[in-house]
Amino acid sequence: MDENKDVLVSVVNGVGRITLNRPKAINSLTHPMVGEIATALKSWATDDSVSAVLVTGAGERGLCAGGDVVAIYHDAKVGGAATRQFWHDEYLLNAYIGRYPKPYAAVMDGITMGGGVGVSAHGSVRVVTDTTKMAMPEVGIGFIPDVGGTYLLARTPGLLGVHAALTGAPFSGADAIVMGFADHFVPHDSVPPFVARVEADGIDAALAAFAQEPPPSPLASERDWIDHCYAGDTVADIVAALRGRDEQAARDAADLIESRSPVAVSVALEGVRRAAELATLEDVLRQEFRASAAALRSHDLVEGIRALLIDKDKNPKWSPATLAEVSTADVEAYFVSADPDIEFENSEEQS
Repeated sequence: MDENKDVLVSVVNGVGRITLNRPKAINSLTHPMVGEIATALKSWATDDSVSAVLVTGAGERGLCAGGDVVAIYHDAKVGGAATRQFWHDEYLLNAYIGRYPKPYAAVMDGITMGGGVGVSAHGSVRVVTDTTKMAMPEVGIGFIPDVGGTYLLARTPGLLGVHAALTGAPFSGADAIVMGFADHFVPHDSVPPFVARVEADGIDAALAAFAQEPPPSPLASERDWIDHCYAGDTVADIVAALRGRDEQAARDAADLIESRSPVAVSVALEGVRRAAELATLEDVLRQEFRASAAALRSHDLVEGIRALLIDKDKNPKWSPATLAEVSTADVEAYFVSADPDIEFENSEEQS
């Protein structure tokens, strides 16, 4: 096995092992990585010698920090064709993980954000730790939660998912379990023996040996103000409601939302609400692909990445500049056909 590869693929005692291997970039996903993961999963799906899959990230910092957004920045400036194809193939992979025919376990240790959620949270066995820092932070760069994230955000208890989508703020492993992004809690220090036990005796034995009751969820304890405030019709209504609360956390959430791209948070709110009405992960991914394609054509995605990661001035000039200037037509434009739309039928052969 070539240890210099960005994805390490092996089979150990019948367990298909996928290790995201860009630790210096917190294992951020590239298009070739998506292809390698899909190829491995498809070969194992029909291989009787492989009984389960385990996905981990190399290094100490996290499973995966998301997609390689610097590459997206440069591609978007020349039309975005490569990024569009990357998202197309990534979303096909997300859907395939969601219906994978064998146990698919992911260890969401450390930073697990954006695209990292896409390769883990649709699996059948989702493990978090005390160091898990999960988020769908896309609105901070003028983008919209994707990789099937709005499917999960729309199905959290109460309006925890709307809070996570509009703020982009990280949440804990315990929060992830309450929100339906994860299933099991394994202490961070137990991850190496947990992985070794999976390889030796299988996923069930490893969970029996190392899974524990998660600590209390901080977000669950804040359901009262979250459910009240995020029921507002518009993002402006939500921000006003947050500002009217006594809780400091509510006012902090308002500050965060107001720092994000006004059009992105408006589209994110609409996207989560529409995702709640869609029946399948594939339906939601199709909607997200339309929104992603629109974002690729927008001012705010390039500007948001520039401000955060290129020039690093952390002073994006959003357009429209305020929530009040975002029109219904601006939001609706993100949900029209991506021309062509992504199609999931026979997706095993397509990606």
